Amino acid sequence: MTTPTRVLNFSAGPAVLPLPVLEEIQRDLVALPGVGMSILEVSHRSKAFEDILAKTEADIRALANIPANYKVLFLQGGASTQFSMVPMNLLGAGQTADYIDCGSWADKAIKEAKKVGTVNVSGSSKADNYSHLPNSADLKFTPGAAYVHITNNNTIEGTEYKTLPDVGGAPIVNDTSSDMFSRPIDIAKHGLIYAGAQKNLGPAGVTLVIIREDMLARAAAVQKTLPTMLSYAVHAENTSMYNTPPTFSIYAVGLVVQWLQKNGGLPAMLAVNERKAGKLYAEIDRTGFYRGTAKKEDRSLMNVTFRLSTEDLEKKFVKESTAAGLDGLKGHRSVGGMRASIYNAFPESGIDTLVAFMQEFERKNG
Repeated sequence: MTTPTRVLNFSAGPAVLPLPVLEEIQRDLVALPGVGMSILEVSHRSKAFEDILAKTEADIRALANIPANYKVLFLQGGASTQFSMVPMNLLGAGQTADYIDCGSWADKAIKEAKKVGTVNVSGSSKADNYSHLPNSADLKFTPGAAYVHITNNNTIEGTEYKTLPDVGGAPIVNDTSSDMFSRPIDIAKHGLIYAGAQKNLGPAGVTLVIIREDMLARAAAVQKTLPTMLSYAVHAENTSMYNTPPTFSIYAVGLVVQWLQKNGGLPAMLAVNERKAGKLYAEIDRTGFYRGTAKKEDRSLMNVTFRLSTEDLEKKFVKESTAAGLDGLKGHRSVGGMRASIYNAFPESGIDTLVAFMQEFERKNG
C-alpha cells in the first residue's frame, strides 16, 4: 500500500499526532491484538477496555509524576464544559473565585463562571489585546478565594506561563489544554488541572482532568445539586465510566503517552519544544519583515503568532504556504495574521521547512 503524502500540519487543534501513533492505530484498527475486534467496537465494560483505561491512567501518572492524592478523570465536552464544571463543583455559596484574564479562552471561562457565582478578575491584559500576560505586580487576589483560575497557554494570542503566578496559597485551577505534557508540570501546586486532548494529548473527544482529593471533597458536598454528568464526584466514583466514555480517544491518548515515554518524557520534550520555537522566533525577529504579536518574555512554545505589513501580504502568505504543503498557518479568525501551532508531535524538520519558506517569501516580497 502506498503511504499517503502528508502535509505539515500547523493547525491549532485538532492538531498533529505522532506518526508512530497513527501507524499503530492504522495497523490495529480492525482488530486489537489479542482482542479480535476494533477499539471502535470494544465494550467499555469489557476487560479489554478496562485494561486500556487502567494502563492509560497509570502511564499518565508516571509521566507527570502525579501524587497519590489526585484523581485522574477522562471526561467529555471539551475544555469549554470545564468552564462551567469548575465553578459548579468548586465555588461554594458566599465564596469568590479569582480569574486571571490572559486571553480569549480565559475570557470565555470568566463569562461561564459568572453564571454560577461571584467572580473577581484579578488582572487582565485585554486592553492590550492580550499581547502579554497580566503583570504579576498588578494582580489583586481575594483573601480566602475558592480558587484562582489561569489559562496556562493562550492559543489565539500566542502567550504562555513559564512559571505559575504567586496566588497567595489559594488552589490553582489551570486550563492546560494547549501545552499539557509539553514540559514538566508540578502537579502538587494545583488544585485542579484540565486539558482538552486535541492539541497535545490525542484526538478530540476526551478531556483530561486531574483533581486533588480536597477539591473533590467540595464536589462531593454539592453532588446532589448538580446534573449528574457535571459532577466530578460522580465521575471519580465511577472511574470515568458512569456512562460510555470516549473509548477510542482514551485509547489514542494512551498511545501518545507511551510515545512521550519512549522519547525521554517531559524534560526531553521541553528541550525539543524550546529548540523548535527558538528557530521560528529567530526567523520572525531576523529582519523585521515578520512581526511577532506576543511580548518576547511571554511567547508561547506551542503557538507562534506573527503578522506581516499588510493583510493582502498575509493572504498571499497563507495561499502560497498552503500550496507548498504548509497547512493551517492562518491566524485565528478573531485576530488575523499567522499562527504556527507546533505541538509535541510537530516534527523539527517541519520548522526548518517553514523557516526556508519564510525566507524565500521575504526574498520575493520584501
